[in-house]
Amino acid sequence: MAVAKSAVRVPASKDITFSWEGIDKNGKKIQGELLATSEAVASTSLRRQGIVVKRLRKKSSMARKRPITGKDVAIFTRQLATMLRAGVPLLQSFDIVAKGHSNPSMQKLLMTIKSDIEGGNSLSQSFSRHPIQFDALYINLVNAGEQAGILDAVLERLATYQEKTLALKSKIKSAMFYPAAVMTVAVVITSIIMLFVVPAFKKLFSSFGATLPTPTLILISISDFFVHWWWLMFGGLGIAVWFFLHTLKRSRTLQEAVDRLVLRLPIFGPILEKAAVARWTRTLATMFSAGVPLVDALTSVAGAAGNIVFYNATQKIRNEVSTGSSLTVSMQNTAIFPSMVLQMASIGEESGSLDSMLSKVADFYEGEVDDAVAALSSLMEPLIMVILGTLIGSMVIAMYLPIFKMGSVVG
Repeated sequence: MAVAKSAVRVPASKDITFSWEGIDKNGKKIQGELLATSEAVASTSLRRQGIVVKRLRKKSSMARKRPITGKDVAIFTRQLATMLRAGVPLLQSFDIVAKGHSNPSMQKLLMTIKSDIEGGNSLSQSFSRHPIQFDALYINLVNAGEQAGILDAVLERLATYQEKTLALKSKIKSAMFYPAAVMTVAVVITSIIMLFVVPAFKKLFSSFGATLPTPTLILISISDFFVHWWWLMFGGLGIAVWFFLHTLKRSRTLQEAVDRLVLRLPIFGPILEKAAVARWTRTLATMFSAGVPLVDALTSVAGAAGNIVFYNATQKIRNEVSTGSSLTVSMQNTAIFPSMVLQMASIGEESGSLDSMLSKVADFYEGEVDDAVAALSSLMEPLIMVILGTLIGSMVIAMYLPIFKMGSVVG
C-alpha cells in the first residue's frame, strides 16, 4: 500500500491528529495523517482532495512527541535554501519542506510560520516568534538577507554554519563522552564490589581465625564505611551536584569561574578553547558575509562560542569597535585570541576580505579540533584501561591475599 501525507493544515490550539486510509482519484490505496479540529472537518478535507475515506480515526495522544533539535532546524534551513535557489516561491517552499520533514513537531512549527507569513509578517518576524528554535543570530541573518534581496544565499551560508557547528559540537561531545561513561561504569562496579562482594568475603575470612593481610584489612574498612554510609555518600553527592547546577544557572560569577577553569584543564582545555575560537570566527564570518554591520554582528556573535569568557571579550570588542577602534586591535586587547587569529583578522581588514579570512581561521581550528579529538581518543583508551585495571585489580588481589596465604600454609 502506498503511503502519502495529505496537506497539513495550520495547527490551531485544539487540532487533533487523525490517521486515515482511503482511495485516491486513480483508485490507488493510500494512507496518511491529518491535523483537524474534528473528525467531520478531517473527512471534509480529505474529500476535497479527491480521497474516498475508508478509515478515519483519532491518533492516540499517548505517543511521545519528538522535540525539535538543532539538526532539524539545520535540515530545514538547507532545504529551504535549496528551494529558494531553484526559484520555488517561499510559501510553496514551506509546504514542500514541511511535508517532507520526518519530525511532526517540526512540521507543525513550519506550518505555523507559513501562516504568519500569509498574515503579512516577514520571514524574520515569523521566525522571531519562536526564539527557542531560532536564535537572535538566525533571525538577524534572515533579516539581512531579506533586506538585501539575497535570502537564498544567506540561508545557504546559515545552513553551512549550522552544519559545521553541529559537527563541531558532536566531536566535542564524543571526546567527553567516552571517559565520562567509563568512569561512571568504574564507580558503579566499585560500589557493587564494596557493598556486596567485600562483605561476602569478610564473612568467609572471619571463619579463618587468622590475621588478615594489611591490604585486605584496609579494603574491608573501606567496605564497612560504604555499607554504613552509602546513603549519605550518594545522597550528598546528588545534592551537591543539584546545588552546583542550580547555582551555576543563576550565578554569573560562578559561570565565569567555571568557564575559565574549563579552558585551563590540562587535556580538555586546549580542545575546548580551539572549539570556542572556531565557533566564534565561523559565526562572525557568516554574519559579516551576509552584510550585517560589524557592530550588530558582534552583538549576535557574543554568545556563539558557548563560553562566558568569550562572551565578555566580545562585548568588550563591540564597545571598542563602536567607538572607532579596528576589529584586530580590539581583539588583541582582550588577550584571549591566538596570534594566528589576530594576524588573519588584520589581513582581512586591510584587504577587505574579513569574512573570507575568518572562514579560513574557522576551517583551520575545526581541523585542529578533529586532530585533537582523534589523538585524545587514542590516548584515553589505554590510559583509562590502566586506571580501571589498577583499581579493580588491587581490590581483587586484596580479597584473594588471605586465600593465597592460607594455601601456602596448607602446602
